[in-house]
Amino acid sequence: MDFIEFGIKDIIDIVMVAMMLFYVYRLMKESRSLNVFIGIIMFILVWLFVSQVLEMRLLGSILDKLVSVGVIGLIVLFQEEIRKFLYSIGTHQRVQSIMNMFRSSKDKEIDKAFIMPVVMACMSMSRNRVGALIVMERTIPLDDIVDSGEIINADINQRLIENIFFKNSPMHDGAMVIANKRIKAAGCILPVSHKHDIPKELGLRHRAAMGISQESDAVAIVVSEETGRISIAINGKFDLRLSAEQLESVLTKELGNN
Repeated sequence: MDFIEFGIKDIIDIVMVAMMLFYVYRLMKESRSLNVFIGIIMFILVWLFVSQVLEMRLLGSILDKLVSVGVIGLIVLFQEEIRKFLYSIGTHQRVQSIMNMFRSSKDKEIDKAFIMPVVMACMSMSRNRVGALIVMERTIPLDDIVDSGEIINADINQRLIENIFFKNSPMHDGAMVIANKRIKAAGCILPVSHKHDIPKELGLRHRAAMGISQESDAVAIVVSEETGRISIAINGKFDLRLSAEQLESVLTKELGNN
């Protein structure tokens, strides 16, 4: 009787498949597509059982055709989830650490003169309870977000930021996008996050900030109209109730890593 060879490579193979399935499961759970994911897993198990164990040629060939066509359908159906999966791999902390090794020190330098007007504007709006949502682009372009608003393409200026988010301004409710040290657009529409663990007291601005931070590597700053508190969303996580010093420190650190 021949024994099945089972080595370290097979163990690594099983562990990697298990990790991939767990990650996909968690991703589907967050996007409320868990039932679809379970259905796909059940279909794959039936297909393997019919074609590999029972060796039913006719039924197996039919399921083979369905699988080959179904792959294209799954790509179309889960294009957003696939995009998030690939993005999360690219923005993983270890991957970013490796990428930073290939970037010159000049690329990592940050000009605080471009950060301070944003910080000062946020503090002023915080004192006056003026709501604001500012998105600062990093390595992933936000051209689609910019196109959804009004193009400004102006130098970063504290008064300009405050005037755009003034309560009677027509662009008050949208998001401002800053890229390449310039205010690119205002009144922009952002994707809204559907995460269940976002505190209920946080409003639509915070959910929009979380949404853009999940779909890109942008830094999203929120000034609450109700409380005046300043928050920041990065890589799908919030830092709440920031002071001016903390906001400046976070922006310097995050924007300096590009």
